[in-house]
Amino acid sequence: MNPSGRVEPLPITHLAPPLPGRTVASQTWSDVTMLHWRVPSAEVAALLPDGVAPDEFDGTGWVGLILFRLGSATLFGSPPVPHAGDFVEINVRLYGTDAMGRRGVVFRSLEASRLAAVIAARAAFGLPYFWSRTRMQREGHLLGYDTRRHGGGPSSAVRVRTGKAIRTGALAEFLTARWGMFTRRGRRTVWVPTVHEPWTLHAAEVLSLEDELVAAAGLPGVASRRPDSVLFSPGVSARFGGAARH
Repeated sequence: MNPSGRVEPLPITHLAPPLPGRTVASQTWSDVTMLHWRVPSAEVAALLPDGVAPDEFDGTGWVGLILFRLGSATLFGSPPVPHAGDFVEINVRLYGTDAMGRRGVVFRSLEASRLAAVIAARAAFGLPYFWSRTRMQREGHLLGYDTRRHGGGPSSAVRVRTGKAIRTGALAEFLTARWGMFTRRGRRTVWVPTVHEPWTLHAAEVLSLEDELVAAAGLPGVASRRPDSVLFSPGVSARFGGAARH
């Protein structure tokens, strides 16, 4: 425990701990592209919920632009939801730790093309989903992701080329081995546990990037420079547990 009374962050592991309690929701994530930039920790801290501090790697905070296809979504034990549970998602996320040492993702925005999914995720998890026109195209090793919010607002267009599978390193594990998320429920911060199989990661190259989402999430100018990390994964199947008090 450090002088502030916070427990040191738990060790990073590529293997998920057992999910406490029952599965509240599940979904698959496929054709996942992960772009990350270094960001000063003070800038990250200003964007985190109460009680959550920046999780640092090599002395800085990080912001991610994550692009993928979400499918086979279930909620509270339902069978996979047809149509509404299958869409392209693009999200902006930060990384934080709480006083108990738990590491987790903090979502600043999530774009989805299914209005029903947007409403359900906001109600069930308090996540900042936005109804958007999202799409993904793939031709061999070339992938394209696009989004624009309904009614105007930020857009994003990303083109990447995927490469060979790579050995997982310390930075890649820091950015991807996240077994929970922090979100707001009313006036309090909660932690929602998440589990999935270990990522299979590939190298990837950004061919073009025109993004307004990171700036709209509170970090202007970041996405105008090349990402500090670019990763791709064929995907995983994820399960979420019930929210735990912060």
